[in-house]
Amino acid sequence: MILADKIIELRKKAGMSQDELAEQMDVSRQSVSKWEGAQSVPELSKILKLSQIFGVSTDYLLKDDFEKPVQEVSEPVTDSKPLFRVSMEEANRFLAVNERSAFKTALGVALCILSPVPVTMLSSQMYSELADSVGTSMMFLIIATAVGLFISAKAGKSLSLTLQKRA
Repeated sequence: MILADKIIELRKKAGMSQDELAEQMDVSRQSVSKWEGAQSVPELSKILKLSQIFGVSTDYLLKDDFEKPVQEVSEPVTDSKPLFRVSMEEANRFLAVNERSAFKTALGVALCILSPVPVTMLSSQMYSELADSVGTSMMFLIIATAVGLFISAKAGKSLSLTLQKRA
Protein backbone atom coordinates (compact mmCIF):
# COMPACT_ATOMS: atom_id res chain seq x y z
CA MET A 1 0.00 0.00 0.00
CA ILE A 2 1.38 3.41 -0.94
CA LEU A 3 1.36 6.59 1.15
CA ALA A 4 -1.68 8.02 -0.67
CA ASP A 5 -3.79 4.94 0.11
CA LYS A 6 -2.64 4.95 3.74
CA ILE A 7 -3.64 8.59 4.21
CA ILE A 8 -7.10 7.87 2.77
CA GLU A 9 -7.55 4.76 4.93
CA LEU A 10 -6.37 6.43 8.14
CA ARG A 11 -8.42 9.57 7.52
CA LYS A 12 -11.58 7.53 6.97
CA LYS A 13 -10.89 5.34 10.03
CA ALA A 14 -10.57 8.50 12.08
CA GLY A 15 -13.87 9.74 10.63
CA MET A 16 -12.34 12.88 9.22
CA SER A 17 -13.05 14.77 6.02
CA GLN A 18 -10.29 16.18 3.84
CA ASP A 19 -11.19 19.62 5.15
CA GLU A 20 -10.82 18.53 8.78
CA LEU A 21 -7.47 16.89 8.11
CA ALA A 22 -6.29 19.94 6.17
CA GLU A 23 -7.24 22.18 9.09
CA GLN A 24 -5.30 20.05 11.59
CA MET A 25 -2.32 19.93 9.22
CA ASP A 26 -2.38 23.68 8.51
CA VAL A 27 -2.59 23.09 4.75
CA SER A 28 -5.28 23.53 2.12
CA ARG A 29 -7.86 20.85 1.30
CA GLN A 30 -6.31 20.72 -2.18
CA SER A 31 -2.97 19.66 -0.64
CA VAL A 32 -4.65 16.77 1.15
CA SER A 33 -6.45 15.87 -2.08
CA LYS A 34 -3.13 15.84 -3.97
CA TRP A 35 -1.54 13.64 -1.30
CA GLU A 36 -4.44 11.19 -1.49
CA GLY A 37 -4.36 11.22 -5.30
CA ALA A 38 -0.59 10.50 -5.29
CA GLN A 39 -0.03 13.72 -7.22
CA SER A 40 2.35 15.06 -4.57
CA VAL A 41 4.06 13.92 -1.39
CA PRO A 42 3.86 15.82 1.91
CA GLU A 43 7.08 17.31 3.23
CA LEU A 44 8.78 15.54 6.11
CA SER A 45 7.36 17.85 8.80
CA LYS A 46 3.83 17.10 7.48
CA ILE A 47 4.52 13.34 7.52
CA LEU A 48 5.57 13.64 11.17
CA LYS A 49 2.37 15.54 11.95
CA LEU A 50 0.29 12.91 10.07
CA SER A 51 1.86 10.17 12.19
CA GLN A 52 0.93 12.09 15.36
CA ILE A 53 -2.62 12.80 14.24
CA PHE A 54 -3.31 9.21 13.19
CA GLY A 55 -1.27 7.57 15.96
CA VAL A 56 0.92 5.54 13.61
CA SER A 57 4.66 5.40 13.04
CA THR A 58 6.38 7.21 10.21
CA ASP A 59 7.62 3.78 9.08
CA TYR A 60 4.04 2.74 8.51
CA LEU A 61 3.33 5.85 6.46
CA LEU A 62 6.50 5.78 4.37
CA LYS A 63 7.25 2.10 3.76
CA ASP A 64 5.15 0.48 1.04
CA ASP A 65 5.60 -3.05 2.45
CA PHE A 66 4.76 -2.03 6.03
CA GLU A 67 1.13 -3.15 6.11
CA LYS A 68 -0.02 -2.77 9.74
CA PRO A 69 0.19 0.37 11.83
CA VAL A 70 2.15 0.15 15.07
CA GLN A 71 -0.90 1.20 17.05
CA GLU A 72 -4.48 1.22 15.89
CA VAL A 73 -6.21 4.53 15.60
CA SER A 74 -8.63 4.90 18.48
CA GLU A 75 -9.02 8.63 18.33
CA PRO A 76 -7.03 11.31 16.56
CA VAL A 77 -4.12 12.64 18.52
CA THR A 78 -4.27 16.36 19.10
CA ASP A 79 -1.41 18.57 20.13
CA SER A 80 0.27 17.02 23.14
CA LYS A 81 2.46 18.97 25.53
CA PRO A 82 4.26 21.88 23.91
CA LEU A 83 7.84 21.56 22.80
CA PHE A 84 10.55 23.11 24.94
CA ARG A 85 11.60 26.34 23.27
CA VAL A 86 15.15 27.64 23.57
CA SER A 87 15.99 31.26 22.87
CA MET A 88 19.03 32.20 20.84
CA GLU A 89 20.60 33.70 23.97
CA GLU A 90 20.19 30.41 25.88
CA ALA A 91 21.61 28.42 22.97
CA ASN A 92 24.63 30.71 22.69
CA ARG A 93 25.22 30.55 26.45
CA PHE A 94 25.04 26.73 26.33
CA LEU A 95 27.52 26.61 23.44
CA ALA A 96 29.91 28.99 25.23
CA VAL A 97 29.86 26.85 28.38
CA ASN A 98 30.47 23.71 26.33
CA GLU A 99 33.34 25.41 24.49
CA ARG A 100 35.04 26.43 27.75
CA SER A 101 34.51 22.95 29.20
CA ALA A 102 35.86 21.32 26.04
CA PHE A 103 38.99 23.47 26.15
CA LYS A 104 39.65 22.65 29.81
CA THR A 105 39.09 18.94 29.15
CA ALA A 106 41.41 18.96 26.13
CA LEU A 107 44.10 20.79 28.11
CA GLY A 108 43.75 18.26 30.96
CA VAL A 109 44.13 15.34 28.54
CA ALA A 110 47.22 16.96 27.00
CA LEU A 111 48.76 17.42 30.47
CA CYS A 112 48.08 13.75 31.33
CA ILE A 113 49.77 12.65 28.13
CA LEU A 114 52.77 14.91 28.73
CA SER A 115 53.11 14.12 32.46
CA PRO A 116 55.82 11.42 32.06
CA VAL A 117 58.06 13.80 30.09
CA PRO A 118 59.82 15.37 33.15
CA VAL A 119 60.64 11.92 34.58
CA THR A 120 61.98 10.77 31.23
CA MET A 121 64.00 13.93 30.64
CA LEU A 122 65.48 14.09 34.14
CA SER A 123 66.22 10.36 34.46
CA SER A 124 68.70 10.60 31.61
CA GLN A 125 70.81 13.06 33.66
CA MET A 126 73.73 12.04 35.90
CA TYR A 127 72.03 12.39 39.27
CA SER A 128 69.38 9.77 38.78
CA GLU A 129 68.11 9.53 42.39
CA LEU A 130 67.49 13.25 42.71
CA ALA A 131 66.24 13.42 39.14
CA ASP A 132 63.78 10.58 39.73
CA SER A 133 62.27 12.22 42.81
CA VAL A 134 62.08 15.67 41.18
CA GLY A 135 60.71 14.19 37.94
CA THR A 136 58.13 12.14 39.81
CA SER A 137 57.06 15.16 41.84
CA MET A 138 56.69 17.21 38.67
CA MET A 139 54.69 14.40 37.05
CA PHE A 140 52.26 14.26 39.99
CA LEU A 141 51.96 18.05 39.97
CA ILE A 142 51.09 18.01 36.26
CA ILE A 143 48.54 15.22 36.81
CA ALA A 144 47.00 17.12 39.75
CA THR A 145 46.66 20.19 37.52
CA ALA A 146 44.97 18.06 34.85
CA VAL A 147 42.53 16.60 37.39
CA GLY A 148 41.77 20.13 38.59
CA LEU A 149 40.96 21.11 35.00
CA PHE A 150 38.66 18.10 34.62
CA ILE A 151 36.81 18.95 37.83
CA SER A 152 36.60 22.63 36.90
CA ALA A 153 35.21 21.80 33.44
CA LYS A 154 32.54 19.52 34.88
CA ALA A 155 31.63 21.91 37.71
CA GLY A 156 31.32 24.89 35.35
CA LYS A 157 29.08 22.93 33.02
CA SER A 158 26.90 21.63 35.87
CA LEU A 159 26.57 25.07 37.44
CA SER A 160 25.62 26.66 34.13
CA LEU A 161 22.96 24.01 33.44
CA THR A 162 21.57 24.37 36.98
CA LEU A 163 21.30 28.14 36.59
CA GLN A 164 19.57 27.70 33.22
CA LYS A 165 16.97 25.39 34.75
CA ARG A 166 16.19 27.95 37.47
CA ALA A 167 15.75 30.79 34.97
